Amino acid sequence: MDFELNEEQRAIAEMAGSLFADYCTDERLRAFDGSGEPFMATLWQSCVETGLHALAIPEDFGGSGLGMTELMLVLEAQGRALGQVPLWRHQLAAALLGRFGGERALPLVRAAAENSLLLGLSLDGQGRALGIELEARPRVSGWSLEGRVAALPQGGQAGAAVVVAQFPQGPRLVLLELDTAGVTRTCGVLTHGEAVADLQLDGVLIGADQVLPEAALDWLESRAIAALAALQLGVSAEQIRRTVEYVSERRQFDRAIGSFQAVQMSMADAHIALEALRSSLWQLVYRLDAGLPATAEALATKYLACEAGHLVGHKAQHVHGGIGVDLTYPIHRYLYWSRALGITLGGAAASLERLGDWLANNDKLGWKYDLDENQGI
Repeated sequence: MDFELNEEQRAIAEMAGSLFADYCTDERLRAFDGSGEPFMATLWQSCVETGLHALAIPEDFGGSGLGMTELMLVLEAQGRALGQVPLWRHQLAAALLGRFGGERALPLVRAAAENSLLLGLSLDGQGRALGIELEARPRVSGWSLEGRVAALPQGGQAGAAVVVAQFPQGPRLVLLELDTAGVTRTCGVLTHGEAVADLQLDGVLIGADQVLPEAALDWLESRAIAALAALQLGVSAEQIRRTVEYVSERRQFDRAIGSFQAVQMSMADAHIALEALRSSLWQLVYRLDAGLPATAEALATKYLACEAGHLVGHKAQHVHGGIGVDLTYPIHRYLYWSRALGITLGGAAASLERLGDWLANNDKLGWKYDLDENQGI
């Protein structure tokens, strides 16, 4: 089996790594914290110029038409650098609309590829304690939307968004044009610096062509999990790298604290959690790109991303001691990002419960026994 990246994938990974590392210095991250900007506009423009904003958008609409593997490589680099740009939501929303959105959505997909329109995306209602707060009620010529979408990322800047609404038959994805009458936006900023907006919808009328098919939700959820897990992989990898560097230099009792067994074991636990996430994520994106079912792999990756983010974040913070709570020192940003990603994913316990339910009703385990080479077993 060949686990190597091909030449094009290596080039994308190297370009993304250089782009994010060069721009996202600690000084620029500190400046962004106090800037009040919704995202890093200069970095986003560089992403547009290099085509990173449209990797997963189909070629028919002006994108690169690449897969989740390539997008994962870019998002891992973004996570390492804490680059505050709307990369994955913008292009996964466009890819979704290109696949399921019908004629009404096609101009939006082309505009997204050209960067003349920013697309938003939120699946958060499925993982919140309050559930989905947006309700769709039938009308003669379509549907009426009532309720709230909480903390839509880049909700104040996006021109349209894909959100989840509760229909009589169950949850469905809806294409919502945010300048529509009846939509009120209240902007804010999350702890890790991501711009969001609460949407209040009061009798917003949408047509049947703005309601995406049932299959769209499953298609999007597994890819959203892969994107968030790739960001978490990058964030946690850089947390570990910086922490190992710190404990190698910081001295206590005339010794580097990295020589103490307790610190070494903490870092070993963090590294194991990181590599478990990496392995699961690679399997997930392979299956998504190969067109294979990936429900179990997505749920396993979701759980491991939540676990790794929590474990690595807190162990890194702990071994930094008092300096870790100094906001002029950069390590706190990685903890903020880890916690935000874990919350967006829905948490480890809920993910494990869903995986357990899936395994209770499926006898193939999902991880390998549905592949062709195992059908004779």
